[in-house]
Amino acid sequence: MSTNGKMPKGWMASSNPTVIFEDNRIGHMKKDIFEASEAQLDAILAEYGMASGNVPPVEWSKPGSYLQMMTRRQLIEERRKNDIILVPIGCTENHGLHLPSATDTLFVSQIIEGVRRYFLKQDIPVALSLPPLNFASHPYHHYGMPGTAPVREDISREMLIDVMLGLWNDGFRKQIYLNNHGHLWMLESTVQQFQKRYQLPGIFRVMDWHRAVRESFYTDDRGGDYGSNFVHAEEAETSLALYLFPEMVEMDLAVNTRGKGYLPEGHFDTSVDPYHRPGRWSEGEGHFAIEISATPEGVVGNAADATAEKAKRPLAAILSYLTILIEDIRETFPPGTLPPVEEVTLRTAEEMEPYLREPQSEGWKPVYALPRIGQSTTY
Repeated sequence: MSTNGKMPKGWMASSNPTVIFEDNRIGHMKKDIFEASEAQLDAILAEYGMASGNVPPVEWSKPGSYLQMMTRRQLIEERRKNDIILVPIGCTENHGLHLPSATDTLFVSQIIEGVRRYFLKQDIPVALSLPPLNFASHPYHHYGMPGTAPVREDISREMLIDVMLGLWNDGFRKQIYLNNHGHLWMLESTVQQFQKRYQLPGIFRVMDWHRAVRESFYTDDRGGDYGSNFVHAEEAETSLALYLFPEMVEMDLAVNTRGKGYLPEGHFDTSVDPYHRPGRWSEGEGHFAIEISATPEGVVGNAADATAEKAKRPLAAILSYLTILIEDIRETFPPGTLPPVEEVTLRTAEEMEPYLREPQSEGWKPVYALPRIGQSTTY
């Protein structure tokens, strides 16, 4: 904030002096939701079929919802209207006695299902894929926890790279991977290795959804709804679970705990980077006790303080942001179009022409026949 009390150009103040927003469409959306009343949040959530107390159960087995649960005819017809696909990324992880181990996967699945419901009302079918990783990679400090089943990150990454290539081959060349688990570094390297290896035009995005709308998880001293910061299986995640799948929450078993750090506060941030500190939590190990030693309960934070109402703001924010993202992608690259081959890859447009046709149309070639260029890996 400038010394004369006015905001710098391109920024907007909010109802809390520690929270500011960019003066663009996304910033305005975030500011509106940061300052929204509960009634306004309820109205937003209702647009996505996620009204309070009326959120559908996860649709993993619902006919026609995920692409694996629809006929080939339906898939082709929907892809011609919209070729953006959302993929949920979670894990199997101990979330305390009160939550299921699929908690992360359930969050992102139910969020993308809400997005699909919203766009279907406009006859824009946003494709969803079933979770490709029901077990996933974990940071070092998770190892040893019962109920947490880590997959080596090379294996997770290779699995996702193969999924990305398969979806691209089927015409889903705009891929958004929505993550709720602490393995962002693996997801970032997945996108990088995919492009270094295959050199393909498309939109490839991984997103830690809670970081994307971090202001909605701020504590009450910064104008938010929470008494403590987002970490793991605590106030924020338990609130989300109470809103999205209350039938799988045993609140009488929820506890409040605290992790054990060795350095003074200020070096490393918490899960949604609310303090803009020098380091993210994943940028080091050894400066805090591992989970099974410090918090064997499987909870890091104040799970007992959770309420379903506290989940409304972050859910409204991520649903609204994903809506903007999809609208912007569709406006910039309508179905069937992609970023220019020769501007986003080292390939030529002529070389790529048959591979970019609709799958199984005349002259189409599968991507697996495309000659390799660029840098490969040991796999």
